[in-house]
Amino acid sequence: MFDIEQELKKVPQKPGVYLMKDEKEQIIYVGKAINLKNRVRQYFQNNKNHAPKVQTMVQHIKEFEYIITDNELEALLLECNLIKKHKPFYNILLKDGKTYPYIKITNEAYPRVFITRSVEKDKAKYFGPITDGFAIKQTIDTIQKLWPIRKCKKNLPKDIAKERPCLNYHIGQCCAPCDNKITQQEYQKMIIEIEQFINGKHETIIKRIEKEMCEASEHMEFEKAAILRDKLISIKNISEKQKITNTVLGDCDVAAFVRANEQGLAQMFFIRGGKMTGREQYHLHSVENRTRSEVMTEFIKQFYSGTAFIPKEIILQEELVPEEKLLLEQFLTEKRGNKVIFTIPKKGEKRKLIDLAWKNAMISFEQSGERIKREQNRTVGAMQEIQNALGLQYKLERVEAYDISNTQGFESVGAMVVFENGKAKYSDYRKFKIKTVIGANDFASMKEMITRRMNHAVKEKEQAKKENFARLPDLILMDGGSLQVQAAEEVLKQFDIDIAVCGMVKDDKHRTRGMIFKGQEILIDTHTEGFKLLTRIQDEVHRFAIEYHRKLREKKTVHSVLDDIPNIGKARKKALMEHFGNIEAIANAEVEQILQIPQMTIQSAESVYRFFRI
Repeated sequence: MFDIEQELKKVPQKPGVYLMKDEKEQIIYVGKAINLKNRVRQYFQNNKNHAPKVQTMVQHIKEFEYIITDNELEALLLECNLIKKHKPFYNILLKDGKTYPYIKITNEAYPRVFITRSVEKDKAKYFGPITDGFAIKQTIDTIQKLWPIRKCKKNLPKDIAKERPCLNYHIGQCCAPCDNKITQQEYQKMIIEIEQFINGKHETIIKRIEKEMCEASEHMEFEKAAILRDKLISIKNISEKQKITNTVLGDCDVAAFVRANEQGLAQMFFIRGGKMTGREQYHLHSVENRTRSEVMTEFIKQFYSGTAFIPKEIILQEELVPEEKLLLEQFLTEKRGNKVIFTIPKKGEKRKLIDLAWKNAMISFEQSGERIKREQNRTVGAMQEIQNALGLQYKLERVEAYDISNTQGFESVGAMVVFENGKAKYSDYRKFKIKTVIGANDFASMKEMITRRMNHAVKEKEQAKKENFARLPDLILMDGGSLQVQAAEEVLKQFDIDIAVCGMVKDDKHRTRGMIFKGQEILIDTHTEGFKLLTRIQDEVHRFAIEYHRKLREKKTVHSVLDDIPNIGKARKKALMEHFGNIEAIANAEVEQILQIPQMTIQSAESVYRFFRI
């Protein structure tokens, strides 16, 4: 058992990161410290002096662990990464859990430009993140239209002149570096222009194109001049659509936020070359009982730990926490490669930008308030309704649902779906091929599935693994009635595990009717979010089981039919399925259609044709 007092004595007086855990061994808070011993001990001393949320958090701390670093800057980087990975409940979080896309320019002799969702240490250049999916696709389309760079993944210059140029060259969408149609120097010139275009430095590009267009005209290269003219018109049109904020601003970001209770919204403006090139919004969570400086500091830490481009100036609505400001400037300066500064303007153009960002944040926050409330009602609120209907005395966070699918007892499979805080957690879904049960026996099949699931949990706990099976649910939902519930309860009793088990019953029209709990049927108002969530869970586990069973059945069909055709081995069987998609299409195919597959001969094609017609 973890003895907090004893473990506190072992904490070193060194910089590092600490992780607070609850009774389920879930990480509920991640923090950093220049002196781990002093910082961690503070949580368990003078608890009355803490903010209410910190007091609540301390009550849930059952153990902690720490990671030592060489300095506070390393601790900051590690803290940001761990918060992103574990999303602790008591940390201020950027609620958008998506991985936003970047524009990537590869570090190759002839670079490629494309959209990616991962930032790697590969010396490539990344621009983003960009939350507007339409905008980033439009930007890539514009780049590919104006600059005919390559899209292929050939290893250049190694593969130059090994093949003829592809179709993109012939339709004017590639300059064919693979066939020496352009020099590396000329290609790099296009890449420099693309970088300037992405950063909003349109004036630089426009001046260069105008100069080249005049030179082409003087040398009577009218076709080249016409191409440059069209490119110039396109860039000017794009440039005019962007709002000029102030020509002396250069490259900077503007950050402002609003909040109410535990929710907040941060608004970012991105200024490149004195022009606003984009804006993004980020919903914040767990901001109550935090000062405005603390909220701004945590947002800046998390935002810039995950972005590739760092501007030279970041204009803020609020001061950062003093002891964090210098560390963040050092962190961002190292990441950018030269000096980064934070400014909090009181007047002038920069203050107007802050005010504009704040107004946009306020409008967006008001508009999103109702949407967030509706989403909470259909997820967390719905879980609360199910909890209340069952009379459970603890909070429902994780629910696992189980179902069995078979065809007259053959190819029996089981499915497990997981919902956390009212949302499907697809990464924790599991499929089970029933191994020990012969024939249609849902009771025995359910017992096998639950037994295997609990065995995995026990093994992972014994091996101190933190895998998906290690965390047990707060409630088990069985697709069925009392019999299915009994199957699960018998297994849990064998493992000495106490988890509430509930059955999901359907009406005569195969629609969700209610729940079976402790031998009684509990009906829920069909208009409530709790009932709707229960229906979604029951439909989802049924869908997941049916799909798995269908896949196994199709594989069985492929084996039993195609393997009986003379002259058809594994390679030809695979080729047939890839070409036609299913058995019915193969059965209806003519010999000429079958011969379109490279692996097929006249003899084998006729074998397939005759097999389905005799």
